[in-house]
Amino acid sequence: MSEHLTKKIKAKRHRLKRAHARLRKRVAGTSERPRLAVHKTLRYIYAQVIDDQGGQTLAQASSREAGILEGVTSSPGSCAAAKRVGEALAERAREKGVETVVFDRGGVIYHGKVKAVADGAREKGLKF
Repeated sequence: MSEHLTKKIKAKRHRLKRAHARLRKRVAGTSERPRLAVHKTLRYIYAQVIDDQGGQTLAQASSREAGILEGVTSSPGSCAAAKRVGEALAERAREKGVETVVFDRGGVIYHGKVKAVADGAREKGLKF
């Protein structure tokens, strides 16, 4: 990889970490209202419901799981797959007794795949 691309990639990761740190100052999950954290890569999307006070992950879902992508004709990183991740996460969280969450977009803007995860979770009954 050229030196220019490496600097560009490092700068982007640094910006993302700073944005996420700013966001985490305001957003924290409790046992009554855990945090729904979204992480996006170029290929997959991951989501977790986390109780920060107890230090536990209550539920998780990702587009790497085989059951999530059944019926999705596009790639695992698409908006359709992201919506299915949100739906699966909401079902798993509700099984654990979680009704309301705080949304943590992970420093990424609330658009596209991140919004699709949130919409999928809302459709299955999770309240933000």
